[in-house]
Amino acid sequence: MEQEELKEVIVADAEMDETVTEAYDENQIQVLEGLEAVRKRPGMYIGSTDDRGLHHLVYEIVDNAVDEALAGFCKEIVITLNKDGSCTVQDDGRGFPVGIHPKTGRPAVEVCLTILHAGGKFGGGGYKVSGGLHGVGASVVNALSRHLKVMVYQDGKIYEQEYERGKVLYDLRVVGDTDRTGTTITFWPDVKGQDEDGIFETGDFKFDVLKVRFREMAFLNAGLRIVFRDDRGDNPEERIFHYEGGIKEFVKYINKNKTPLFPEPIYLRGMVGSTSVEVSMQYNDSYAENVFSFVNNIHTPDGGTHLAGFCMALTRVINDYGRKHNILKANDANLTGEDTREGLAAIISVKLEDPQFESQTKSKLGNSDVRTAVNGLVSEQLSTFLEENPAIAKMILDRCLAASRAREAARKARELTRRKTVLESASLPGKLADCSERDPAKCEIFLVEGDSAGGSAKMGRDRHFQAILPLRGKILNVEKTRADRVLANDEIKAMITAFGCGFGDDFDISKLRYDRIVCMTDADVDGSHIRILLLTFFYRYMRPLIEQGHVYAAQPPLYKVTYQKQERYCYSDEELNKIMTEIGREKKPEVQRYKGLGEMSAEQLWTTTMDPTQRNMMRVSVADAIAADSTMSLLMGEDVEPRREFITENSKLVLDLDI
Repeated sequence: MEQEELKEVIVADAEMDETVTEAYDENQIQVLEGLEAVRKRPGMYIGSTDDRGLHHLVYEIVDNAVDEALAGFCKEIVITLNKDGSCTVQDDGRGFPVGIHPKTGRPAVEVCLTILHAGGKFGGGGYKVSGGLHGVGASVVNALSRHLKVMVYQDGKIYEQEYERGKVLYDLRVVGDTDRTGTTITFWPDVKGQDEDGIFETGDFKFDVLKVRFREMAFLNAGLRIVFRDDRGDNPEERIFHYEGGIKEFVKYINKNKTPLFPEPIYLRGMVGSTSVEVSMQYNDSYAENVFSFVNNIHTPDGGTHLAGFCMALTRVINDYGRKHNILKANDANLTGEDTREGLAAIISVKLEDPQFESQTKSKLGNSDVRTAVNGLVSEQLSTFLEENPAIAKMILDRCLAASRAREAARKARELTRRKTVLESASLPGKLADCSERDPAKCEIFLVEGDSAGGSAKMGRDRHFQAILPLRGKILNVEKTRADRVLANDEIKAMITAFGCGFGDDFDISKLRYDRIVCMTDADVDGSHIRILLLTFFYRYMRPLIEQGHVYAAQPPLYKVTYQKQERYCYSDEELNKIMTEIGREKKPEVQRYKGLGEMSAEQLWTTTMDPTQRNMMRVSVADAIAADSTMSLLMGEDVEPRREFITENSKLVLDLDI
């Protein structure tokens, strides 16, 4: 083959599908100018182009306003979701600088909104601490917006500039006078379908998702007032988040559906060098640990050095106090970190100049000096608190000792389970009908209510990739039960063994034997109760299953409509009414209301609920871990009165009561 002849190959790319050549020289090097790189690969900057990425745009702009609050210049932020699909963020901070930037010769506000990595948070002295990187966030939002308008209130004047997909439409201009300061940004996300160059799959901002983030921000910045409005639809909504108590009120919010061990949360605060450390903590009557960590107002779900420093200090201080006051005897083993955190609600918030995260998503802090800072401050101030409050200290030690005894009982139960598994010829539960496929990514397991439905499911399934585990009756409510009793429950033991990935602190999702875990229960009150019991167990002891999208709820049909030897299935009352109108009442269709899965034949169960080509399933997710924890405690906990109030308040939402 001559050198000039080029062999063509087809390259499959996630975002490109085109024919390229094997030639690779200086002509193939492409330089993306301005914000083109952001539009070419938006996922690199905002994670995704679904609703999570859409909401990320709002967070970036609001983070800038919060950074002004951290610097001491902003008292109120107003976020509005507008009828035309845009979002407006207004603050009363100093406002974007409007002077001419010395290197570019353009107004500083334009530079921040059109050039990546241009901003006031790279060592220029404008900000000591910040959540995001000012220039990256603002310019990325601009690049991914069909239209963006910025208004700056500064030096008695109102400045205005507009952009289209990151490109300037006109020079910065003065449009009026003002006696206030601050910035107002309105942006219209670039949504697919509006034109061929769209970026986002949806432009529908979720009010309930956004309000969670704004509530967190208000808790983490004591005194900051955040007003969140939704002007879309016929009934505009508004929420005001303002907490003078800061993270102390955050802990009270986490514990609102639980019984605290002592009335006021412990609050620890101080500066260690240039790092600000804030900790608030309070024990409750639950068996769950709810410790949330933040860095410069950013939630770090995977923790990091700040969380490690807190956990080390907490365990050491409680053990030292117990030894010093002879609550822990000479022959007693030290309490573990797990013991000292059972039933603990805590917020760890650090603010520092140069946070180093271990990933682009900022889920884990990596600064080693922060571990030392948090460890030292918590050790000193918590020791002092316990010495000055012996009654509270005694309650905490008793709580931790009870957790230690339960942990030891749970360890013995685990050992018995493991020993039994080794001795038995078959390690899987006897009632499990397993599948033949051995690639977990292709497998799914149905948790089926009752033996009769389990029998139909076993007969109707595709044995190649579908496993069936029948559950007899209702499993234990783990919200009210310690780990040792949980492990003694036969149905829970069967699930743990079948899934193969362990339990609690021993949980290892890499060993999961099924990619999809499907709760398949009857479409009645008992079925709903069994499903919530299962979800409570997964959330408390196998949370990564939910967080990583492995848990589903099957949607069996509610009705079967038979007419002229035809059968049609309905999954909602609306669907039934539609079909009945379509058929016509004069044809006298027969309607059967399914109360249980056992009423269906194996073939019907496969067709309506298990066949991947026809079924409907809901994936269970946790958008807000704090709200999820609160709801679990409310619905499944010991305290009856809050549950009664919840039922009373929401009774008007019930349209079809199943008695």
